[in-house]
Amino acid sequence: MTSAPESRPFLRSLVRTKPVEQSIADTEEPEHRLRRSLSALDLTVFGVGVIIGTGIFVLTGTAAKNHAGPSVALSFAAAGVVCALAALCYAELASTVPVAGSAYTFAFSTIGELPAWIIGWDLVLELALGASVVAVGWSGYVQSLLESAGVTLPHALTGADTGGWSFNLPATLLVVVLTAVIVAGMHLSAEVTRVIVGIKVLVVLIVIVAGLFFVKAENYSPFVPPSKPVEGMSGGKTPLVEALFGYTPTDFGVMGIFTAAAVVFFAFIGFDVVATAAEETRNPQRDVPRGILGSLIVCTVLYMAVSLVVTGMEKYTELSDNAPLSDAFKAVGQDAFADIINVGAVAGLTSVTMILLLGQSRVFFAMSRDGLLPRTFSAVHPRFGTPIRAVVMLGLVVAVLAGLIPLEELSELVNIGTLFAFIVVSIGVVVLRRTRPDLPRAFRCPWVPVLPVLSVLASLWLMINLPVATWWRFLIWMALGFVVYGLYGRSHSRVGNPGLRAGPARGTD
Repeated sequence: MTSAPESRPFLRSLVRTKPVEQSIADTEEPEHRLRRSLSALDLTVFGVGVIIGTGIFVLTGTAAKNHAGPSVALSFAAAGVVCALAALCYAELASTVPVAGSAYTFAFSTIGELPAWIIGWDLVLELALGASVVAVGWSGYVQSLLESAGVTLPHALTGADTGGWSFNLPATLLVVVLTAVIVAGMHLSAEVTRVIVGIKVLVVLIVIVAGLFFVKAENYSPFVPPSKPVEGMSGGKTPLVEALFGYTPTDFGVMGIFTAAAVVFFAFIGFDVVATAAEETRNPQRDVPRGILGSLIVCTVLYMAVSLVVTGMEKYTELSDNAPLSDAFKAVGQDAFADIINVGAVAGLTSVTMILLLGQSRVFFAMSRDGLLPRTFSAVHPRFGTPIRAVVMLGLVVAVLAGLIPLEELSELVNIGTLFAFIVVSIGVVVLRRTRPDLPRAFRCPWVPVLPVLSVLASLWLMINLPVATWWRFLIWMALGFVVYGLYGRSHSRVGNPGLRAGPARGTD
């Protein structure tokens, strides 16, 4: 008869929240204090740096050719709207709780410890896989450029999946070098990112301006091709929405625009990483919302412009699945522009990899500082002002993944993980408005709770359009997270064990 009362403290411990005031106070602990050196411009550059990558150089052609035709520009707009709904929610929470950790920290302050752990566990997977996949893509572009210059790497060092053992040396070296840059401090990371982003934005603008001279109006007809049912999906590749409800997504037509939006959503992944740098921003209440929304607006406009130019240069049925931008210029006899685009792709993927690594280390740092992971990883280097152990350990893990494991099929986990984070953050805005209406909010998300609810519904719609196999992998990783929390996180939580708050992290000297 006593089991129910005895279970209540346990259940309450799972949803215990960390007061916003305590989260902010923890940022001032000497052994856990990160240096504040970033401005709104730095955050916007970070956002553009992580968003503009594989998406603009690859997904434009895939989505236009297979799903939407020239109306893929509207697909980018639709995906941008979904991200904007979540971005407004991120902006409010980031200005209210300007602490490292992004969605993890927001969930801890609003919904509770266990949901926070799950979203943090999810983000670690999302960012690690994202950085690994992008590093492998970067390696492919670099090897292509080297071959154009007459340099061919040995098969054993290319990571090529053509039989026999092969280690992807370029991808591993990229991760190691970028990890060293991140260790050296946020200021250096910002400077490097600013240069790289400048290069790739210049390349994108060259594509837009130069491509306008080769646009043919007939390539836009029909702008919205006639719809047709999606064929060839079976087993684990079947979208969850079809497996559950029997609804079959369509390609082309009006609904094809939204089918393509689920594809090009990959191109927007990363703007939420801006929120992980809130604790290292000089004026986070003002600058983090500007960085999140500014980078998203810039990238949406560039994506739409590029997709209109490319589908105008070459008929959508003829676009390349792998390199649509460079191949479109080759199709009109402009090979020099194709080489410039490949250089831009290398620069783009470099910044994406670095910012994903940086964001992952900050989420890991925040979880460690709260005791849910070993606290030694929250120690900040006295000279560099960075969580050096978390950065190095995670960098080595990602370097090994990039060098050894083919991750193409796992890349969709990055997508589902991001959408899950969007849902948690959107719910968090509504909860914190009700539980702590007194908190000062430098930025307020409009139309609460309507807008957060729309954000949840839009994210759920894109999630159920992902394959069943992706959902199984995601659920297995989440189940593993519950086990780790039960064995370690719950008993070491600083919120659940106030006595741990007085002790410093080990090895901070």
